[in-house]
Amino acid sequence: MKFAPRSSINLAASGNLAFVIVVGAAYVSAITALIYARRALPPLEIGLLLAVGSAYLLVGTYGFALCRRLGTGRAAAVYFIIQLLLAATLIQLRGSAGELSLILLPLAGQSALVLAPRWMVAVCVLIYLNLVLPLILRSRWIDAIAVALTYGTGIVFVVVFTRIAARERQARAELGAANGRLREYAAQVEELATTKERNRLAREIHDSLGHYLTVVNVQIGAAQAIFAQDEARALDHLSKAQSLTQEGLAEVRRSVAALRAAPTESRPLAEALAKLVEQWKATGLRVQLTVAGVPRPLTPQADLTLYRAAQEGLTNVGKHARATHVRVTLDYGHAESVQLTVADDGIGSADSNGGFGLLGVRERAQLLGGAVRVRTALDKGFTLEVELPV
Repeated sequence: MKFAPRSSINLAASGNLAFVIVVGAAYVSAITALIYARRALPPLEIGLLLAVGSAYLLVGTYGFALCRRLGTGRAAAVYFIIQLLLAATLIQLRGSAGELSLILLPLAGQSALVLAPRWMVAVCVLIYLNLVLPLILRSRWIDAIAVALTYGTGIVFVVVFTRIAARERQARAELGAANGRLREYAAQVEELATTKERNRLAREIHDSLGHYLTVVNVQIGAAQAIFAQDEARALDHLSKAQSLTQEGLAEVRRSVAALRAAPTESRPLAEALAKLVEQWKATGLRVQLTVAGVPRPLTPQADLTLYRAAQEGLTNVGKHARATHVRVTLDYGHAESVQLTVADDGIGSADSNGGFGLLGVRERAQLLGGAVRVRTALDKGFTLEVELPV
């Protein structure tokens, strides 16, 4: 005998209560019928009816719970065999199913809950025979057929109703589980979105603030170097440093508020890069911007990624490279991609991984399906290449 999948079994305490109520109602009905029939039963027969009925009731509640907990075909077979034998004994003692026929209907419902379809049908057939055979043996054929149809209809109704109720309960459980998973997914998405936004703000603040501070530092250093010889030029450098400081503060405020307008939002990428290059030229660094190919519109994210890459490359030059010349190249010459290159003739580096700034450039490029390449060696300069698909 085979159990149905556990997902379809969800008999709560209310199911046991229903079993007790139905069996109790059957007994009350049977006793009431005996009283009205003025039929006196021997004490032994009354005792047997009560004992067998109590056993049927106890097995139907605690035995069924144990059967479900064990979850094996053997346990199910033992349970239904015991219950069918007890029911047959009760019907035999009563002389016919009569009012006691009700006690077998919950058994049909239990079979619909825990048994695979073919075994459920087998148990229901045995229940039906338990009810009908005494009628066939003791009643007229016409009466037996009428009552047999009633019993058959009752068993079918109980089985169908129980199956529908079990599926509805299973559907509710699955829906509750799905809602729980959706809540978990929503929390994860919210956490990922928060983390992504934090990383984006961290990159923006690093890229913008790091750029401005580096340029300001270069301007102040230049002013210090020439202050004694050319006070006017030194003051010019300090004035530019002050202006850049104000721009940097405004940039940080906008970044922290997450409302900062990207440098490429109000102007083409080539124009934004030209302004960036002019800022670095003002520090005394020789920077050359080249735009190769025919410029074509990119997504705002791609424009900003390439701009930040150029900004990071120039910032690294100002901090570490000790370079005399820098080339910034924006290449539209490839049909399926656009490439930005920042190359200097500085001291280079033995480490091509870079710090947080280059990590931010890589993250930006990866989000757009692009790639970042770094070529450097000691005394060989530093080249940063960013390629994005279009």
